[in-house]
Amino acid sequence: MSSYEVALWVFMLAAFLGFELIRRVSPLLHTPLMSLTNAISAIAVVGAILITGSKDASMLTRVLGFTAVVLSTINVVSGYLITDRMLKMFKKRGAEKK
Repeated sequence: MSSYEVALWVFMLAAFLGFELIRRVSPLLHTPLMSLTNAISAIAVVGAILITGSKDASMLTRVLGFTAVVLSTINVVSGYLITDRMLKMFKKRGAEKK
């Protein structure tokens, strides 16, 4: 079994397990789960920066790394904005006026 087959197998298993996990989460736990996925995306940003800035990176690696940095950063920022909005929904209305 080649490394590409193993990587494809791991990706398919992770996608299936991730889908099942998110589908079965109660609505009260969506905000903590979103915060966790933001942290994972932040790790992807750091990894993409390391790969893109490597000395012996090819042009394709640099382009794909830059794309990964941009898309992961957008994902992290929008995820935190959505999480903040969801948390504001749980605050009492009297606390906003003070």
